[in-house]
Amino acid sequence: VQLQAFGGGFVQAGGSLRLSCLASGFTLDNYGIGWFRQAPGKEREGVGSIGSSDGSTVYADFAKGRFTISRDNAKNTVYLQMNSLKPEDTAVYYCAADSQGISTMSDLWYPYWGQGTQVTVSS
Repeated sequence: VQLQAFGGGFVQAGGSLRLSCLASGFTLDNYGIGWFRQAPGKEREGVGSIGSSDGSTVYADFAKGRFTISRDNAKNTVYLQMNSLKPEDTAVYYCAADSQGISTMSDLWYPYWGQGTQVTVSS
């Protein structure tokens, strides 16, 4: 089970980025996927998650209205679309997978993690 998050980069405040979480060695269809981030000197926090069965999503308050999680099972990929980015969104972003397919932002729930991708938002 391997996950790879990519798509990070440098963007100005107000801009957008789309992160991708690509799975290899397994199919994402039955997995719940969570997105997390960790800024320098801060604890890791949940951004949002998407369930496997009905695609239900959960978002952190800071993400609501700006971030959208979606999945394309045909491409074995889950996306995190981030709009109206702010400097405080600067962090390393991670995706994680859980085989029970539940949508949750509790990082303790996820046994599989990808390496992070850096997002830097300038003011």
